[in-house]
Amino acid sequence: MLNRVILIGRLTKDPELRYTPAGVAVTQFTLAVDRPFTSSQTREREADFINIVTWRQLAETCANYLRKGRLTAVEGRLQIRNYDNNEGRKVYVTEVVADNVRFLESSGAGNREEGTGAISTGSGNGGGNRGSREQQDPFIDDGKPIDISDDDLPF
Repeated sequence: MLNRVILIGRLTKDPELRYTPAGVAVTQFTLAVDRPFTSSQTREREADFINIVTWRQLAETCANYLRKGRLTAVEGRLQIRNYDNNEGRKVYVTEVVADNVRFLESSGAGNREEGTGAISTGSGNGGGNRGSREQQDPFIDDGKPIDISDDDLPF
């Protein structure tokens, strides 16, 4: 069986960091992920708003470095839980429990054109920070034509 989710989207607000009674850090935030099609009535792209939960060191890292609007990749598992609310009704919650979060823009990036660096954080099970590195995007459009020979094509 497999339960794996990979999402790329923008945060709708700053992450909320809390601690359990046992002192374990947990962060919650919402990721706005564009749908791959446009609405037939408005011709505008729609988005899904997906709840994300991170634990331990990853939770603290997300709380420290993620901010509203920042482009982020999340990898984890889908979890559906339920509870009874104050009115006695059963409430179902669907969320992604992330074990890997990548920050797809540098912290100073003010718009979608800037900041192509990536920072990878550790796993949600206490694995810690795997380190960080800035990467240059080899696919960034610098306006120059791309020279590809027939020998480079696989077909």
